[in-house]
Amino acid sequence: MNDVITEAVVALNEKMGGSGFDGSAKFVIKDEGAIIIDEDGARAGDDDTDVTLTASTETFKAILDGEQNPTAAFMTGKLKIDGNMGLAMKLSGVLS
Repeated sequence: MNDVITEAVVALNEKMGGSGFDGSAKFVIKDEGAIIIDEDGARAGDDDTDVTLTASTETFKAILDGEQNPTAAFMTGKLKIDGNMGLAMKLSGVLS
């Protein structure tokens, strides 16, 4: 697991405050790897999930840091979503 993925897993678990997510989602960070979020929290992995979100390292970090709104990133093509849009919208609350 590389540093970008490790840092992102820690940041996501902190944002979720130790609670999990109702459903399953995968963040694919281009050229870095993937992170799974589910009822157990965030971890590195590439399992099948209900929704997959794909972004560059820069976009993902900006979303995590609160510098990029996830909805705006999606609308401008910086964030790709494949799967359950309802879960993607719920994730927006987790990331904020």
